[in-house]
Amino acid sequence: MFETQAAWFRASKPAVDFCSLRLVREASQEIAVRQGVLQPVRNEDDLGGMVVVHHRGGTGYAATSDLSPSGLAEAVRRATAWAERSASIAVTDYSAVDMPHPQGSWRTPVQQPWEGVSLGDKIALLQQASTALRTDDRIVDWEASLWSTQASTLYLTSGGGETWQDHSLLVPGMSVAANGGADTVVRSLGGRGYCRQAGMELLDAIDYQARAARIAQQALELLDAPDCPEQNCHLLLAPDQMMLQIHESIGHPLELDRILGDERNYAGTSFVTQDMFGTYQYGSELLNVTHDPSIDEQFASYRWDDDGVPASKEYIIRAGVLERPLGSVVSQHRAGMQGVSNARANGWNRPTIDRMANLNVEPGTSSFDDLVGSVERGVYMEANVSWSIDDSRNKFQFGCEYGRLIEDGQLKGVVRKPNCRGISATFWRNLVGVGDRSTFEVLGTPYCGKGEPNQVIRVGHASPACLFADIDVFGGA
Repeated sequence: MFETQAAWFRASKPAVDFCSLRLVREASQEIAVRQGVLQPVRNEDDLGGMVVVHHRGGTGYAATSDLSPSGLAEAVRRATAWAERSASIAVTDYSAVDMPHPQGSWRTPVQQPWEGVSLGDKIALLQQASTALRTDDRIVDWEASLWSTQASTLYLTSGGGETWQDHSLLVPGMSVAANGGADTVVRSLGGRGYCRQAGMELLDAIDYQARAARIAQQALELLDAPDCPEQNCHLLLAPDQMMLQIHESIGHPLELDRILGDERNYAGTSFVTQDMFGTYQYGSELLNVTHDPSIDEQFASYRWDDDGVPASKEYIIRAGVLERPLGSVVSQHRAGMQGVSNARANGWNRPTIDRMANLNVEPGTSSFDDLVGSVERGVYMEANVSWSIDDSRNKFQFGCEYGRLIEDGQLKGVVRKPNCRGISATFWRNLVGVGDRSTFEVLGTPYCGKGEPNQVIRVGHASPACLFADIDVFGGA
């Protein structure tokens, strides 16, 4: 794939300061069984290329689905024209950015390829899960699904860079809705949080079939449960809710282009400023956060970002202190700061912007029983169901699917509609317990939105269970 286009680019590089060609093909298939009925199987195949040019201090880009020599030549012409037009008004001297020229290849390690299992066998697997979800007449809706994407990217630069990356991505889903009179509750497999780079072996790794009965049982428990009481207390968050906390109140506020103001007119700004890095106490000394696209199985893993920067594990927050932003090579040049390898684009027809990839909380030393045992009065919450955060990514309110009270060091009764609220600038400083490796889960989301035009991208988050003190929790909504 792409041999013809690669040969054309090598022979036809324009006379500019820098030029790159990123060629992308994504083939996806989604299969769902809802209420025991197979839904229409959705297949997508997307193919195209993006040209980026830096010239005379300006930058320009052009996307095309016409990958013939004439189509690519036209994209180069348009990108060069935009670079020349932007030179006098660019926010930085793009020609001075030290763009990398990497070489190499990488692919997701896969044990059981998606295409190695027949469509009939996949449907049968989902039928079995769907049957297991319907354990009671009060379960009024139920669904099991699988969503696979095979993504291939060839990245070429005018300086001889050439990388090839193959990604195999799988998103397993499972959910039920239970109804009791005027009340309806939903319980799911962590939303779609158990997505990873893997083949069908992922289903065994997360005990996919075995989880169906537990999800159904918990939905029925919620029907009979009281709302979460309103109180200020300890809050213990499972990894599938920590994922959302990390994403919204660490990831987005630390994206450097947002700090520099690029998102101001669309999605807002950040409470974080450039002078905070190196000194600001973002969380308690227990908080250690890394940006690590080099983990093979995580959802947003890669060996090079979409600007060709090699992936590496970097501490963003260490012992609670803010160390570096989520800034790509261009943003690093603009701000004069160290960042990470996080220039990312949604497919072939979007430019790269600063995006979190795998943003993880490192494990601590406490077992789950230790965390629960340390709490006199608190609430344990699983699986995000709603979120709201202000445009500076500071004040937030998040709701979960499932909760349990903690009293005198023990998990007690189930509570429904558990919510928490806080302020990012103080919430993480109230971190008083971090779970060990036994509580740690690798999760992610296919649905992170940002940028104009909008880009919906894949993000990975791994985390242990975490305990916070003095948090406002409440029920309802």
